[in-house]
Amino acid sequence: MSNSHNGYHSHRRRKHSTAGRLGLAGAVAGVVGIAAVAGGIVFLRTGTDTGDKTARPSLASQGDSGAQGSAGPAPKAGPPLNFTTPEGYGYSLAAVRAGTDRHPLGATQAPPDGTSYAYADYVLTNSQRRPVLLDYPADLFMPRSQIPPSALERCMPQAGIPDELCTLPNHSKITARLDGSKPPIDDNGDTMIPAGASYLVRIASDLPVKDALSADALRLYVWNARFTSDRKGIELAFP
Repeated sequence: MSNSHNGYHSHRRRKHSTAGRLGLAGAVAGVVGIAAVAGGIVFLRTGTDTGDKTARPSLASQGDSGAQGSAGPAPKAGPPLNFTTPEGYGYSLAAVRAGTDRHPLGATQAPPDGTSYAYADYVLTNSQRRPVLLDYPADLFMPRSQIPPSALERCMPQAGIPDELCTLPNHSKITARLDGSKPPIDDNGDTMIPAGASYLVRIASDLPVKDALSADALRLYVWNARFTSDRKGIELAFP
């Protein structure tokens, strides 16, 4: 009987232990299941938030680029001249200032000793009541005598411009938006100037000039056939 009794109690203990293990396993499974559900909810919410953020248009897609110059008042400028392209885009240009600088457009490679870069500033205005293509009609000219020998062959004359002047490779950049003008906008890949907007533009040479070059010797001309029908250079007078 004792064996039977001991066996009975032994069986009850094993059954109780098994039930305990099953209960513990069920509890753990329940916790894991709840955690999985909670994790699924968090994942779905995160995915939904990400989708919302992706769906919002960026500033770039709206054409609001902060890189297009800071806002400021219109500077003193020379007499404005009006130009119209064959497509019907209208622009007004007025020269502001010219000079030389070792870094006319910010972080650029410093020129060799004894040289600098030439630059000029002018006001570019959309003279129409509709957006027009962002273009830079003015070109910077300087005396050939002030070009280092290493860059002289890159300084090109142009028809309708005095023979003693030439233009080096250069690039232009909007440095300020004037009188509350809105920044350029994107129109299917084309950068447009909003109606009536005015910008301060700086054009700077990519190749150096001699340090002896004075600001008074620099000239701004519009000579491209898109803006002048007779291919004659039109000078923008400084104030």
